[in-house]
Amino acid sequence: MERPAGTKAAPVDQDVLIVGAGISGIGMAVHLQQHSPDRSFALVERRADLGGTWDLFRYPGIRSDSDMHTLGFVFEPWKHEKTIADGPAILEYLNRIVDERHIRERIRFNKKVVGADWDSAAARWTVTMEDDKGAVTTTTARWLYLGSGYYDYDEPFDAGFTGREDFQGQILHPQFWPKDLDYAGKKIVVIGSGATAVTIVPAMTDKAAHVTMLQRTPTWYFIRPAKDGFANFLRKVLPEELAYRITRFKNVKLQDISFRRAREKPQKVKDFLTKKLKAALGDRYDATAFTPPYNPWEQRLCLVPDADFFEAMKADKASVVTDHIERFDATGVQLKSGKHLDADIIVTATGLKLAVAGKIPVRVDGDPVDWSEHFYYKACMFSNVPNFSAVFGYLNASWTLRADIVAEYVCRVLNHMQATGTDAATPVLADPSTLTEENIFDFSSGYIQRSLHIMPKNADALPWRLSQNYVQDRIDMRSGAIADGVLAFTVAKAQVSAASAELEAAE
Repeated sequence: MERPAGTKAAPVDQDVLIVGAGISGIGMAVHLQQHSPDRSFALVERRADLGGTWDLFRYPGIRSDSDMHTLGFVFEPWKHEKTIADGPAILEYLNRIVDERHIRERIRFNKKVVGADWDSAAARWTVTMEDDKGAVTTTTARWLYLGSGYYDYDEPFDAGFTGREDFQGQILHPQFWPKDLDYAGKKIVVIGSGATAVTIVPAMTDKAAHVTMLQRTPTWYFIRPAKDGFANFLRKVLPEELAYRITRFKNVKLQDISFRRAREKPQKVKDFLTKKLKAALGDRYDATAFTPPYNPWEQRLCLVPDADFFEAMKADKASVVTDHIERFDATGVQLKSGKHLDADIIVTATGLKLAVAGKIPVRVDGDPVDWSEHFYYKACMFSNVPNFSAVFGYLNASWTLRADIVAEYVCRVLNHMQATGTDAATPVLADPSTLTEENIFDFSSGYIQRSLHIMPKNADALPWRLSQNYVQDRIDMRSGAIADGVLAFTVAKAQVSAASAELEAAE
């Protein structure tokens, strides 16, 4: 429900307003249907279609970098044969969920949230939106749930390469891939060594003359089959949902074990990954190109399904160059070593630019919220900000694992508020100096390090931290006390005043 900006709503247009119709937003909608069915909700999506990341990115070969038994939702089995799925398959999964569960009619597309204001007296959010024609409307909600992702949809990271204006070919960023790009017979240089680059390189070798991945720093790669044989076997002999739950449990445990092993015995994991790389590349293995200067899981491991990236190298369709860029010139990239890479197309897969709370200006009783001054609470709420939650996925596991447990937890809070007749839930932190601050983003990835100054704070202990331990988080979020002495539940001041007035009148 919407109304022209400046008009009043009584009491609210919906109990929960979900911002974003990607994985996080759709997941929250389903969890509300399951766990808080008497709460009204709506979703607002700035784009014309749902899917978030999976609708925005259209570069060749786009796929998940996590298995779909953990990137899929806890409530909806992944039914495709491939566990490492491409973008269209993930979009099909999301579209089926919103249609089967009648969520699509609750999504307002082409609505960009440009402001969110909390009024303590009324205990409600007034959210201001702008459509694609510039028309401004507002809507109100008791709870604001941000499923708007973690990066800037408008602007990617600009590495600032010198000489861009001199290059006579095309320069592309994966975030804004042109439709129907013709790259047949072209020489392509992909700058970067992360998941996006490693996806694009083998995918473009189908038509390109040659694809070169230009990296400044090598990445640790993990090779696994695109199809999970164990999962597909279970689906043949067990009911779909049971097979999915078992596979999901198996993959969560393996992920947790591998991460912990990398932190505890990094050399053993290095040796294991290097052995796999050597086996995949044979005489094409180059230690300079495939030995990172950091330990595994100090940055996210880069998944290579079916070793497709390495198969492209062995077929002489792709190559890796490790060097620093001097500048772009008319015909390609001049490197500091003196070598020159000829190119018709340059793809700058140099990373994302992070954004907190979807860059939405948020105000509490008129005061702007500076997220870098607030602490995380229970990995989804923030100190002294009422009725507000957001999803920031795991760095060491699938995004959806966090989205699922956050949605379940918020439903628990909403149900507690209903049971106690309260209107606001606020993680109260009276004195931040009592906490010991700790940087939990101990990943050396550039996109993380560049954005630490805008990120919310973390303490060295729960509940004031964004934990990276899904197994423990799942237990805490599902079974921990809602009324824990930190999360304060209050009644709206306006309701208290109204009740007092009624009592006085009765007397």
